[in-house]
Order: sequence, then C-alpha cells, then structure tokens
Amino acid sequence: MFDIAVVGAGPAGYSAAINARKRDKSVVVIGQNTGWLSRAESIDNYPGMPGVSGQAMLAAMRDQAAAMGAEMRPGVVHQIIPLGESFGLSLGADFIDARRVILCTGAKQPRLLPGEAELLGRGVSYCGTCDGMLYRGKRVAVIAQGPEAVSEANFLAGLCAAVDYYGAADEALTAKIRVLSDKPEAIMGEGHAQALKAGGEERAYDGVFIFREAMALSALLGGIEMDGAFIRVNRKMETSVPGVYAAGDCTGLPLQVAKAVGEGCIAALSAAQAL
Repeated sequence: MFDIAVVGAGPAGYSAAINARKRDKSVVVIGQNTGWLSRAESIDNYPGMPGVSGQAMLAAMRDQAAAMGAEMRPGVVHQIIPLGESFGLSLGADFIDARRVILCTGAKQPRLLPGEAELLGRGVSYCGTCDGMLYRGKRVAVIAQGPEAVSEANFLAGLCAAVDYYGAADEALTAKIRVLSDKPEAIMGEGHAQALKAGGEERAYDGVFIFREAMALSALLGGIEMDGAFIRVNRKMETSVPGVYAAGDCTGLPLQVAKAVGEGCIAALSAAQAL
C-alpha cells in the first residue's frame, strides 16, 4: 500500500510527488502526459525556465520525482473506491491501494454520453480486461477516445462474437473488428445497455465499452463536491471527501503552471501531515 496516490501526471502531480517524498511518504503517480502542456512549444512565464517547451518541463519534473523515489504508473484511473482508512484505485485489471489520494486531473473533463452514467456497471464499462468475460460470445461496441482502445478492443475480439469499433481505423486492430466512423450520440437501455445511437441510427449491443484519456469526475469518485466544472477545495486543498485532496487546473482558474505547482505542494504537505 502506498501512503499517497497522485492521479495525474502534470505539474501539480509531480509537485505533489516531490514534496510528499521530501516528507518520506511512499508515492505513486498515475497518468499520462497528454494534456495541453505537453503540446506547448514555449513557456515564458514560469520562473527560472524561460522558453522551455512543455515536453521538456514535464520531463524535468518527472525525472526529479522519479529520482526521489516516486513510482510512475502510466494509465487511466477508472474508479476510486473509499475503503475505510484507505482507497482503492482501479486501473483496468490492476488495483492500487493508498492511504491518501491527490487528484491532479487537469481542467478538461470528458462529456458523458446520454445514458452513460445511468447505465454504468449495467452494460457500460470502462475496462475490457475487467468485464470482458461477462460478454463472451456476445455483441459489444467499443467507443475509442483514448490510447488503450486498440489493445482493449483486440482483447474483447478474442472473447466476443462481434466487436464494433467507433473510432479511427488502426492497422493493429484484428480483422474480426468492424470499424465504424459514425459518431456515438447516446446509449440506450432500460436498466441495462441495449443499443448505441450513432449517426442517427440505433444498433443493438449487449455491452458498450468506452476508452478515454481521462475519466469524468462524477464516474471517478462519487460524492465529491464541485464548483461548476472544478473540484471544490479549501486552503489545504482538501476536497469534500475525507482523505482526498485536489490540485492544479482541476480546482479552477487561473490555469497556470505556477498555480498548479504551488497547489500540488500544499496538497502533498496536507496529505503527509494527516498520515
């Protein structure tokens, strides 16, 4: 079990990891560098690093956190489950235990499809390796909006009778998978997902698997209070869920690296003090 799990591999997450390690706490950083900062050609307003690219800045922060002993775990956290004195974080087929959690998920939150939240766990899944066995010999849809979609679709193709893949064609997809360019519009069903509406047409499925680069906070952690699109925190970066902190762009404006780094530091110090 880790002392602290940091969800998000950006400036806030790496700052939290560095400062938690300075307090001798075991830390895992979960995430992928796919945010806006990774695509920035030049950052001119971060003290001491004028003109640095986003990729170079992230690499420097990551290397420092790793050198200090933080464990790096690429992937997407699908769900955070309170377990009394700790939390369980689901990463597909993997499961991580941590005593405290710091959310550094960034500002961008995916928009859920109509019917998605209501049918989650009842025909809608975010993990093929977790739930694929439930659909052996059945017909499923894969909505591909993240890098893991291809491998998960191939896994499902080995179990299911038919797999429809809604996303860009990829040569790594097995021949059994049918690629469709229609944009998913809604998930239909009464108590269980039964169809996917795409391109104005409804197609029947036994299950719908959705793979994105990030999870919507409403699906990630139930009961967390929001201020509009942002997580509500206090001066200690505490959220409404005891033991869970948040930092960076996910807590609100301004969306600046300096703010993210500062909040990541505060969140780590608060979490470490609570342990």
